[in-house]
Amino acid sequence: MVIGGGVAGAASAIALRQIGAQVTLYEAYTEPAGQVGSFLSLASNGLRVLRSLEVLEQVQEAGIDVPGQRMWSSSGRLLGDVPRGRLRGDTLHSVTLMRGALVQTLRAKALAAGAVIVTGERLVDAVTTKEGVRAVFASGHTAQASLLLGADGIWSATRPLLDPNAPTPEYAGLYSISGIADGIETEPGIFNMTFARNGAFIHLAAPGGKVWWSAQVSCPAPPELGLTDGQWLRRLAGLYRHEQVPSAILGATDELHRPTLMHRLDAVPVRQGGRIALLGDAGHPVGAGQGASMALEDALVLAQSLAAKPSVAAALSAYEAARSARIAKMVKAASDNRDAKTAGPLARRMRDLVMPVAVRLFYEKATAWLYTHDCGELPAGRTGGDFRARSA
Repeated sequence: MVIGGGVAGAASAIALRQIGAQVTLYEAYTEPAGQVGSFLSLASNGLRVLRSLEVLEQVQEAGIDVPGQRMWSSSGRLLGDVPRGRLRGDTLHSVTLMRGALVQTLRAKALAAGAVIVTGERLVDAVTTKEGVRAVFASGHTAQASLLLGADGIWSATRPLLDPNAPTPEYAGLYSISGIADGIETEPGIFNMTFARNGAFIHLAAPGGKVWWSAQVSCPAPPELGLTDGQWLRRLAGLYRHEQVPSAILGATDELHRPTLMHRLDAVPVRQGGRIALLGDAGHPVGAGQGASMALEDALVLAQSLAAKPSVAAALSAYEAARSARIAKMVKAASDNRDAKTAGPLARRMRDLVMPVAVRLFYEKATAWLYTHDCGELPAGRTGGDFRARSA
């Protein structure tokens, strides 16, 4: 049984079906695959997982091929020009696509593989027994399974059921708001990030002459989110008035997406136990362009562990051992990335001086651990030991 309808949930459903498990995916929202949120990126490590899950081509077709990334200072100075989400020479280019398109593609693959998807069911309790897990939903519906996977995001309902003392999300000093502009000439295939005075501004060329953009705004206290689109655009125009390209893009914007607060979560001490495990943001929100890729890695490694081990307990222990060090390193990298977007004037000046040299000399070495990682393949059509997923 999988709880959660996002990337982690759909990917784990695909992976579990590939090893022959019966899977029911429970989603809190009636239509979780709708166009909720803005765009996201998949790096080479996440794309290798999609290839193992036999859904890479479909995701590539749904998104934009983005081989390059450029970092810019507030004044428009080029700070770095590097491959996007990969090392130079890797032909597996990063893909950027709307979150809803990715979830739709993964859901379609899960359904085609034989997973059952139930929508509009919100988890409120889970009881572990020797035979499995009984999940209780807000509607009064109950379901029995050999394993419950919490793939339900940073506001996970599964996390506190697994550990009542689990940390809760805290505002990270940033909020994000995205949109689509028209009529701004932008070089295709380049993911542009401007380190602006008031937070990062990202943009890239999209089909039909459009530009997808996202502003990650530094703001010590959570802002009021109930503004109109016009009010948001006026606020952003003021915040990014010093940055020429972001200012022009905001002025040409004809579609705005819902703003969201960005949160951090302290290290989750308990990510698995009994017959319950956490995947993706439920266990380790990272961001930094790696949230979806890390969720995909989780799904594949968990399925590998279940296929290889004689019991659910042994599989979950193997999953934790395989993922813990990499996730800890990624969480640290994401924290550093977030700090760079909230830097003060002095830190910004130092970054603008140091980054061009650092990128040229150290980028490949510093990111090799992340982008060259390959989780491997799944054995087809077999599950280990006492794993017999079922629902009632």
